[in-house]
Amino acid sequence: MPLSGDLLRLADAVLFPGFTGHTPPDWLRRRLGQGLAGVALFSRNIADPAQVARLTAALRAENPSVLVGTDEESGEVTRLEVATGSSRPGGYALGVVDDVALTEALARDLGGDLAAAGITLDFAPSADVNSNPDNPVIGLRAFGADPVLVSRHTRAFVRGLQSAGVAACAKHFPGHGDTSVDSHHGVPVVADGIEDALLPFREAIKEGVKAVMTGHLLVPSYDAELPATLSPKVLTGLLREELGFEGMIVTDGIEMAAVAGAYGIGGASARAIAAGADAICVGGERADEATAAGIRDAIATAVTQGLLPEERLADAARRVRELASWAASSGSQASRDGSVNSSVDGSVDGSVGLAAARRAVRITRRSTAPVLPLTSPASVVELAPAMNLAIDRNTPWGVGQPLARLLPGTAVTRLAVGDSTGSALERLLGEATGRPLVIVVRDVHRHAWQEQALRHLLSARPDAVVVEMGLPERSDLGAVHIATYGSARVCGQAAAEVLTGRL
Repeated sequence: MPLSGDLLRLADAVLFPGFTGHTPPDWLRRRLGQGLAGVALFSRNIADPAQVARLTAALRAENPSVLVGTDEESGEVTRLEVATGSSRPGGYALGVVDDVALTEALARDLGGDLAAAGITLDFAPSADVNSNPDNPVIGLRAFGADPVLVSRHTRAFVRGLQSAGVAACAKHFPGHGDTSVDSHHGVPVVADGIEDALLPFREAIKEGVKAVMTGHLLVPSYDAELPATLSPKVLTGLLREELGFEGMIVTDGIEMAAVAGAYGIGGASARAIAAGADAICVGGERADEATAAGIRDAIATAVTQGLLPEERLADAARRVRELASWAASSGSQASRDGSVNSSVDGSVDGSVGLAAARRAVRITRRSTAPVLPLTSPASVVELAPAMNLAIDRNTPWGVGQPLARLLPGTAVTRLAVGDSTGSALERLLGEATGRPLVIVVRDVHRHAWQEQALRHLLSARPDAVVVEMGLPERSDLGAVHIATYGSARVCGQAAAEVLTGRL
């Protein structure tokens, strides 16, 4: 049975596809003219903020009400600053500082940059409570492991972002923190007793968050069979009816294995809308025209086959339109009020982000010897693990470059898994003779090869300084241990300032 044009347009009204390139492809322009709800921007679409402003203007030329969303959490997950590294630390560093006024100011500053670039929906903040230190995908993206702390900073981030006219999106409902599986690759199972995990979402809803992103998580206490994204019990029963959320529910990347593995991308999309989601996000891994057309057709077909009531699809499209109307009016109002005060060249001076990164640094001195400050060129060894797919692998990070600017002549070597052989480490130790040694790690507790390399280096150089740019499970490593609680550009700068006595 052929699908009607009206039904296809209704299906497009709930879809946020990705695409490739720095300008909109012809197929996307055409679909926007036919009523496509929005787009999701990824690192591949972004060269610099000025280019993004031109890109979003081109999108609005085809559909003035289009919602433009991106994953700009600050810290490790950055899109707008992917080429340079973020000028703001991520959630965990903000939680360590625990100054809600700072968190709100940073989010407002971020919202100003997004609004200036024409982005109206930010898939942030992460409202997850990172109660499992072995979590491979949340970690530093969360504000912390305490649900009350996470709640107050989630609210502050939502306030700041939305005061700049950019819709916030609390994620990953009903909470991805207490898991040890990455939903890009499998189905995480959340243990019973999720009330702590729900608290930040309850508080975000009280704050008026405009959107909530689903997590591809199995929550047996609510639904033992379907992950949250596909579960009416979780999305409609829990989020809509019990928590009272009236805004837009958007899925995490629908192509992720946790949901698409069982039903395919189109099947998962139709089931998500039927369960209570209002918008489908796709494109992190599949950004072609065929994927976007396939999802549209699958949603429309599900209506004709009775899997998805047309009334539910129409209600989803209505909620997307309402968010688009809010974004259009709030963005204009924020500009008039002066809340959006950044140019398309980025933050005014980056001072809010750098101040936050400096305040988050924690130093543990374990030697009575005067290890710091460093006054001569150092040898820096950075141990670089593979990151999850939420973090662009090309995002700059580390301490070596900012330290080399402060101490010219500093040597920097970066080792990945497989590079840190005994002979390689011995060579580096030889080259570091007579020089201060700085060892930079990232979530060392989750990577056995980092632990082994660190043990090898410290056995020869107990006077070395260890800088942990991930989640610090231990602070008793090295003569001095520096925890930055993040690997954003400003976190590396703050660590370099500590190393040289400037902070």
